[in-house]
Amino acid sequence: MNANQVVSALSALAQDHRLAAFRLLVEAGEGGIAAGKIAEAIGVPNSSLSFHLTQLSEAGLIAQRRNGRSLIYSANYAAMSALMTYLTDNCCAGEDCAAPVNTTICEV
Repeated sequence: MNANQVVSALSALAQDHRLAAFRLLVEAGEGGIAAGKIAEAIGVPNSSLSFHLTQLSEAGLIAQRRNGRSLIYSANYAAMSALMTYLTDNCCAGEDCAAPVNTTICEV
């Protein structure tokens, strides 16, 4: 992940509804969640949610697929892991960290 991608990802996450949606998708696992359920869970109208999901998608943090008439969204775990790796790559100036940083988000 390069600096421009990191800035894009952090910008996308720097809004409370987008952060809530992303965290919900991370918790949901690979199966993802339908857009309507996301809107209901985080308490935003579908029209607003569409904008927020577009921002997360353009940042590469989520993926979208169609299942019949529903759009299903899921977290892009590889992008999330790459972001965490970028942010912690030079942690503690090369010294052992007092508290280890786990950059392996989950085994998917």
